[in-house]
Amino acid sequence: MRIEVPPAFRLSRRGLLGGLGSMLALFPACGDGNGDGQGTNATTDPKGDGGAMVGDAAVPRSFRHPGLLHTEEDFARMRAKIAAGAQPWVDGYGALTRSGRAQLGSVPHPLQTVDRGGSGENFRTMVEDLERAYQFALRWKVSGDTAYADLAVQFLDAWSSTMTTLTGSADRFIAAGLYGYQWANAAEIMRTYPAWPAASVARVQKLLLEVFYPLCHDFLLEHNGAVITNYWASWDLLTLCGILAIGAFCDRVDIYNEAIDYFQNGRGNGAIAHAVYMIHPGYLGQWQESGRDQGHSTLGISCLASLCEMAWNQGDDLYGYDNNRFLAGAQYVAKSNLKDATGKSYELPFSTYVNNQGTMTAVSTAGMPNLRPCWESIYNHYVNRKGLAAPWVSAIAAQIRPEGGTWNGDDPSFGTLTHSLDPIAEGRAPSGLTGRVVGGKVLLSWWGSAHATGYQVKRSASAGGPFESLARVDEPCTYTDAPGHGVWHYSVAAMGAGGESLASNVVRIALPTEARLQLQDGALKGGASWGDGGVLLLDGASGHLELPQGGLSELGDFTIALWVYWNKATANTRVFDFGSSDIAYMALLPRDASGILRFAMTGTTYYGEQSIRAKSALPTTAWVHLAVTLSGTAGTLYVNGAVAGTNDAIALAPFQLGRTTRNWLGRSQYASDPYFDGRMRDLRIISGALGPSEIAALAK
Repeated sequence: MRIEVPPAFRLSRRGLLGGLGSMLALFPACGDGNGDGQGTNATTDPKGDGGAMVGDAAVPRSFRHPGLLHTEEDFARMRAKIAAGAQPWVDGYGALTRSGRAQLGSVPHPLQTVDRGGSGENFRTMVEDLERAYQFALRWKVSGDTAYADLAVQFLDAWSSTMTTLTGSADRFIAAGLYGYQWANAAEIMRTYPAWPAASVARVQKLLLEVFYPLCHDFLLEHNGAVITNYWASWDLLTLCGILAIGAFCDRVDIYNEAIDYFQNGRGNGAIAHAVYMIHPGYLGQWQESGRDQGHSTLGISCLASLCEMAWNQGDDLYGYDNNRFLAGAQYVAKSNLKDATGKSYELPFSTYVNNQGTMTAVSTAGMPNLRPCWESIYNHYVNRKGLAAPWVSAIAAQIRPEGGTWNGDDPSFGTLTHSLDPIAEGRAPSGLTGRVVGGKVLLSWWGSAHATGYQVKRSASAGGPFESLARVDEPCTYTDAPGHGVWHYSVAAMGAGGESLASNVVRIALPTEARLQLQDGALKGGASWGDGGVLLLDGASGHLELPQGGLSELGDFTIALWVYWNKATANTRVFDFGSSDIAYMALLPRDASGILRFAMTGTTYYGEQSIRAKSALPTTAWVHLAVTLSGTAGTLYVNGAVAGTNDAIALAPFQLGRTTRNWLGRSQYASDPYFDGRMRDLRIISGALGPSEIAALAK
């Protein structure tokens, strides 16, 4: 396949609006932002303080200050809990006060040029000073002792009036993201100090906007001139932290939105659909770096936790985006770094991961266990704010508690003090229930409830019930059912000390198959038109059909069948290509670079394509019936009703690709590939895999 990578960063669909103060911003819908798996696009204001609207309408916006990792309400809680002698806040504060970088008597050592990874490497001097500034700021806000405030602003003033350059190897991008967002957090806290003048705040903003932000922005655009998947998820995520924090601290909604848009829609490995590569049953989300090592896996979790918390404090729920996809990844990485009662590491499901870095077949034991102090914000958000069960995150947070500091500059740390919330009195009902047809059976997964002791899985032939209890399930929160042919409805209830909870959302599943999409559901684009009898005419230049966004996002087993008439054999054109970019897609090529008809599905560009190959190319100047089916991991390619190729190791399914946004007939995700020249008719996209006799009947 010929590769011409389109721009690494797509500018926000909302547009880029500069300036300070209140701005107009257009925010993309955060489907499943409430974490209930219902795909709502409701307005969210998680703090209840008039934060940004999540939706497609333009709304005025003023950033909340302080409003990055910590808010004024957070500091009030810390002070009250410490005054009351409450745990774990007292132990968390003790970790801060014992830190060698939180003591009076130190002086800043500002540098004009900071180098990370170059011949004059000196970045550790900055790391020590930025950690001091942040820890002094925390001590002032909790204790009220202005001696710490004065030291914090002394460090901020020294660096903002001295530093002009950040340089080095590719690691300069790491420095820009990691240290940029931590400088922004220290300054964000101190902007509430009356003795720190506005001119000093503006000087820090200038430093961040002119030295740190350009490197972060350039990295998302160019990825240091490399193939975009050359860089692991943690690189993108620390960069996103820098961009979002700088945007909020500097009142730049355009910069802030850049991070939000990339998290949701970016091409690189830090976009959430790529960082959490695959969702295994029970919502264990395989992390993109899990096959690499645990130090970098936990770094990615740390950065994404900070990104989500900062966005939450500005009114945007990234924690809940795509049915809590971040929690799925956090659970996976947490379990990877825990041991069972016998002292052995847990075994986790792992889908082979292939990109330009190589092939990974199992969770890496390198750096295992890595007990990075980054889990308190994740635990407290999902369990104590939202009432969800997060057993592996809860276990690793408890093992590390109280979180202290690190000396390498990777993490802000001290999360036990800053993020602990009162334990939730009772959990919510199970939520985010999904049901998909996999291997001809119904695979259910759901988010559990805090304090639940088990779950009752229920089924009904009617959406309104009555529901029959099928089984009691503990962890993991998944169940497979084989109810036979029909339309079935499922819900789950939590069991606890008080009995049975309210039921979860209800999901509907039809077995064995159900029609989902056809040609008439699509929109004509470019030089596409309709011919007699509903035939789709494609001109081979710009014409294609665009099917609805997310139209395949719930499919496990599937059938895609249609008639095609191909005018001329051009390599690397597409019959269909359903995806969101050239990173993740499922496509049917009538003639690939090796000259054969081939179906391919991937979440890591062409490196990781899982393919079903025919023995020859699609014939031209004749109507040909094509079909692709997937049942579990068994994929089959049909030509004119006959089996043309099989692959029993297709681990991906459409739902693993997320809410695909570019679902095309006649056009490729790769910009340089040619458009399809010909005609198509009778498209059928079906939930469930049709059998050979049924495919043969369609081909008559």
